[in-house]
Amino acid sequence: MLRIRCKMPALLLLAALFAAALPAPRGHAASGPEISASVNATLERFFRRVPYGRDLANRALAVLVFPTVIKAGFGIGGEYGEGELQIRGRHAGYYNIASASVGFQLGAQARTVIIMFMTDGALAQFQRTDGFKVGVDGSVAVITVGAGGAIDTNSVTKPVIGFIFDQKGLMYNLTLEGSKISRISR
Repeated sequence: MLRIRCKMPALLLLAALFAAALPAPRGHAASGPEISASVNATLERFFRRVPYGRDLANRALAVLVFPTVIKAGFGIGGEYGEGELQIRGRHAGYYNIASASVGFQLGAQARTVIIMFMTDGALAQFQRTDGFKVGVDGSVAVITVGAGGAIDTNSVTKPVIGFIFDQKGLMYNLTLEGSKISRISR
């Protein structure tokens, strides 16, 4: 009887080689109207989950929505999503959000990102920066939502605020630090 000894690194290497040998699925780049429809549906879901979210969005000069941001990693990770900037509810351009990371990570998740520009200066800074890097070109204060989706809209005083949530609801203790937001054409 022949006994084969298998070690974890060898299994991981074999799995990686097998995955690399598979043909990559063809990607589908969303069109402008597809992105806009997804953004509008995402905002409606946000307004249902966060009772004062609509009031806050009405106070904002602009809202940047990324309906689906995919984050995945196997040692080296990254995230990517496409969205739309709306100024006073009107289309003002399409954008993507991307970041990369290195370290222990395994898995994938999808999340939604909504960023609100509350001041003229913050919106102007974002619009004039080619490849806006969160934490370098400006900061985004990620808002924590309390029980029942309650937020105190009077206490929101930062120039740029953000919400991050997934299919289960709002996510806590997350950051957008290091993410790069760039204008795209569709």
